[in-house]
Amino acid sequence: MSSPLQRASATAAALARLTSLDVSYDDRLRERYGGSWEGLTDQEIWNRFPAEAGAWQPADGEREPTVGDRVAASFTDAVEATPAGATLVLVSHGGAIRCGVGRVLGLPEEFWWRLGPLGNCSWSILGQASGDGRGWRLLEHNAGTLPEPVLSDDR
Repeated sequence: MSSPLQRASATAAALARLTSLDVSYDDRLRERYGGSWEGLTDQEIWNRFPAEAGAWQPADGEREPTVGDRVAASFTDAVEATPAGATLVLVSHGGAIRCGVGRVLGLPEEFWWRLGPLGNCSWSILGQASGDGRGWRLLEHNAGTLPEPVLSDDR
């Protein structure tokens, strides 16, 4: 399952070629909407919106709790549709993943930033904590690159 946005869908397509699996798309996996920050570099954001940049929240942009809710809902729906014992891969964007993982793990929103940034083509792995309904565990976060020939930056 992938965000329909270009970089995520290209990554999902590469994984699909390697695994011979089909990709489906879910708008809920899109990156956080940045409002007036859309299309700006980090430096441009800091120059034009210094007060908002300090909190990393554009006045007219999507709030992190909203992002966490929609990504977690996509995750939950995808898990429910996945056969027992199968592997599910969701391809999204760093900010959306951070918020979604924070929500799925039940972390307080003020601690989501502690998950840190997710590098391009890196991944996180969530697993069920146990069979007693205790939810999900973060097993890996910001794990390495994919093997060649998809990426060759690990030389």
